Amino acid sequence: MKKLLLAMLLMPFLAAPMLANANESVSLDKAPVDAADHESLQRGARTFVNYCLNCHSANYMRYNRLLEIGLTEKQIKDNLLLAGEKIGDQMKVAINKKDAAKWFGTAPPDLSVEVRARGADWVYTYMRSFYRDSTRTTGWNNTVFDKVGMPHVLYELQGEQELNHESHALKLVKPGKLSVEEYDALVGDLTNFMAYMSEPAKQQRNQLGWLVLLFLSVLLVLTYKLKKAYWKEIH
Repeated sequence: MKKLLLAMLLMPFLAAPMLANANESVSLDKAPVDAADHESLQRGARTFVNYCLNCHSANYMRYNRLLEIGLTEKQIKDNLLLAGEKIGDQMKVAINKKDAAKWFGTAPPDLSVEVRARGADWVYTYMRSFYRDSTRTTGWNNTVFDKVGMPHVLYELQGEQELNHESHALKLVKPGKLSVEEYDALVGDLTNFMAYMSEPAKQQRNQLGWLVLLFLSVLLVLTYKLKKAYWKEIH
């Protein structure tokens, strides 16, 4: 029992170097995450439903939570409920896990807490780092996630990139429907929504935290004044 407790205590310190080594060779770009930007979150939700929710589920997220980012119930029903779902349903996917594992080598992971697991910068960089690779079954690879099983579902928007194996730099060789700036903005909105989805109550929790600190600050001042008044006669 003591050994188990010791292992649990040391785990964060042992895991930190491994995580650092895992990301050491990858240069991550800063993701434009802003939970207060409801327009960005709405655009990201639309992209997530139209492109990601075909294979990936988000079982810890319900459609009605999108009311919190400024969408109306009618907007959600008209634009995001595409397969007869109800507004209170979870964001589930219809694809069979066994079929998905057969097609992609592994079942696509649930994306509810992907940003919490990997970080927003990782997701943002990953979605912009696909390149053509004829050695892969899907025809795609990724500089952030080598030998990834996922195909590039947004390639029509981004276009096709090639990897210079000497410099490890990516080059756009076939433009997509969007310019580089437009595609980066789209992926930024998608990452922003995924960050919100992984912690929907984060902004409210932060606001509550500041209110608590403000209350404690006022209470400290009042307590100090009360202490001075109480000990006034003695001093």
